[in-house]
Amino acid sequence: MPGNQANVEYWFRLLYECIHGACYGSTSIDTAVFSVWLANLWLWIIVIGYALAVVALFMIIYTTVRLFELRKREDEYYGTLLIAPEEEGGINPRWLHIETLAKSASASDWRTAIIEADIMLGDMLTKQGYEGDSIGEKLKTVEPADFNTLQDAWEAHKVRNQIAHEGSAFDLSPTLAQRTIARYESVFREFKMV
Repeated sequence: MPGNQANVEYWFRLLYECIHGACYGSTSIDTAVFSVWLANLWLWIIVIGYALAVVALFMIIYTTVRLFELRKREDEYYGTLLIAPEEEGGINPRWLHIETLAKSASASDWRTAIIEADIMLGDMLTKQGYEGDSIGEKLKTVEPADFNTLQDAWEAHKVRNQIAHEGSAFDLSPTLAQRTIARYESVFREFKMV
């Protein structure tokens, strides 16, 4: 018997014989009653298992449908480009914020102003119908005849890229910051954004 302890078949055979009355010397009537009870128990386990599977299937279908509805609503909400309306004086409030940052004495504010102006440039290019994954790709699709300040947009965007890639290590002088903001302004004036 010690050699059979690791043998799984041995244990199943022992269980089978015990169910059929060999381990406690019961009569065949007790074995039949126990077998019927065990069969009924197994039937209930199967029925409950199928019921739980059906409930789980409906839950999966319901959550999948709700997830697709949520994604559709998110696309509708976040997919639309919101551009701030111009004030009565004709100046875009986003541009006023950028100018305020640019007039600051802090190089950190200048960097933020340039990055915000570049975001505004990207929004303007999208609004004009230029396509691409990045502002650089959108600028590449521009026809120079349609965009008089294209070179200003490129130069300003290059400074923004240096700020984005080098961070605070990029030496942004007050002159370069003001020149970059002026380039963005000339682009926005051409398209009547400011």
